[in-house]
Amino acid sequence: MGMSDYYKNLREKIGNELIFMPGVAGVIRNEQGEILFGRKHNETNWGLIAGAIELGETLAQAMIREAWEETGLIIDPEKVIGIYGGEEQRFTYSNGHQVEYLTIVFECSIKSGQLASDNEEIKDLQFFPENELPPIANKYPDYIFSSNQEERTHFIK
Repeated sequence: MGMSDYYKNLREKIGNELIFMPGVAGVIRNEQGEILFGRKHNETNWGLIAGAIELGETLAQAMIREAWEETGLIIDPEKVIGIYGGEEQRFTYSNGHQVEYLTIVFECSIKSGQLASDNEEIKDLQFFPENELPPIANKYPDYIFSSNQEERTHFIK
């Protein structure tokens, strides 16, 4: 889908300036426990399936939509495993747009669908074992990739 009308209008007003953006990301596991990562066109690093929350969406709805748009999978966001923000979550896109994400990370399972890469947003999709993760574009604590997590939601103080 690319950038929503809301963010296009905002960018027309403020250009490339740093903006605060609420988003979701999913640790989507297959039946073998491997984690799904995507790589965007013309990028070398991988990332979790993720995106901005649109106006009027719940967090879970945003995660389900992003997974569908980027992977062709219908997922079930089962629980929030982490919430991250701050300078570690700053990112500059190739077009110069600067963002600081507040990211809600879900543990997700796959309900149905067919994995479909090389779409408008994602060039490659691949599952990786949690002990062999690829180079990642956005910084997340290693904790979220572990299948042995506590019940509480993780965050950085």
